Parts: sequence; structure tokens; C-alpha cells
Amino acid sequence: MTFYDRLIRETARERDAFLAIPLVRQALASGAPKSLYVAFLTQAYHHVKHTFPLLALAASRTGDARYQDALVDYMEEERGHEKWILDDIRAMGGDADAVRDGVREGMAGPACRIMVGFSYYAIEHVSPYALLGSVHVLEGMSVLLADRLADTLKRSFGAQAEAGFSYLRSHGSLDQDHVAFFRTLVDGFDDPAAQQIIIDHARLFYRLYGDIFRELGAGLELSHAA
Repeated sequence: MTFYDRLIRETARERDAFLAIPLVRQALASGAPKSLYVAFLTQAYHHVKHTFPLLALAASRTGDARYQDALVDYMEEERGHEKWILDDIRAMGGDADAVRDGVREGMAGPACRIMVGFSYYAIEHVSPYALLGSVHVLEGMSVLLADRLADTLKRSFGAQAEAGFSYLRSHGSLDQDHVAFFRTLVDGFDDPAAQQIIIDHARLFYRLYGDIFRELGAGLELSHAA
């Protein structure tokens, strides 16, 4: 069994828990209000904008040349993706300037702030390899769900054009090369300690990323109750 296969197997329970989050299930099955989609994009902006700095931090903290080279490649691929999210927010009628500036309804929620803050902490105080737990969850879930979510949302909005879905489309099935790159990278780790760090942090990030959706879902329930 390769390490990637072991990673999938040993994080299956956390992955299933993420996919069972009511908002995730509902959005995939029947879509969501446009306001909720904008709220999702807002939180996505506030964690995606940290992708490049987190990759750079991990690259600066590791002495593993192979891993460092891979991180530099990731940095080139990921730089500026948060700008696509702002374009999608504008296309959906949201206030992209408020999101960019982090004011009013454009602020990062508590769950997003906690996930981002822990990402920096884990790299600095646990291991640069901890970042790969985050990459596994965020990219893996995007490839698995992004295209399905975009298709369902388009139907629920009655949208004909792709405007407003560039972030989801770019991180959907077209992003398979990233998953293949990640698999090759992690299969090259044979140090049991590094492997365990990646597994442990993937488990944590399923929960931390899931909390963003639980928080968004709670907000939806409150608005319906009002």
C-alpha cells in the first residue's frame, strides 16, 4: 500500500463526516440561495488568500529539498487565485470590495479565522509537513465536489452563463493534475514521523474546514427562523 492510499484509508471517517454536514449535502442535492453562495465565496477568499503565504512559510521552514521544490511549484500555481473569487462575488452581486477589505458582511468568520490561524501555527510549531494535511483536504474536496456544486447552483439560480463560477470550475475536475502531483509528492515520504504528521493534520483539517460549512449552515438556519 502506498502512503497516499494509507492517507485516504486512515482519514476516511473524517472525510465521511465532512460529506455528511447538512449544508454540504443540501447544496450538492438542491443548491442554495445566492446569498449563501456569496457567503461561501467570502470565506473561501479569506482562506485562499493565505495559500501562497502558507506555502512560502513551509518552504522557508523545511530542509527537505524535494519538498521545498514541490512547494515552490505549488506557489507558482496558486498565486492570485483569491482574485478569481472576488470576480465571482461581483458576478453574483456581492460586495467584493467589502470582502477584500474584510469589513461588514465581508469579514472572515470565526471558523475560517481559526483554520487559517492553526495553519500558521502548525507549520511554525509542529512541522512544515503539517501543511500537506490542509492541501489534501482542501484540494481533495474541491476536485471531488466543486463541479457538482457549480452545476447544482447554476440550476438553482437559473443561470445560463459561467460568470460567478470561475473559482469552483478551476478547482473541480480540471484540477486533477494537482491531485496527481500531491499523490506523487506524499508517496515519496518514507519517514514514519512525517507520514503521521500529514495524517493527523488531514484529520484536523477535515474538521476545521467542515466547521466553516457548519457555521454557514447555522447562519442559514437562523435567517430562516427569523
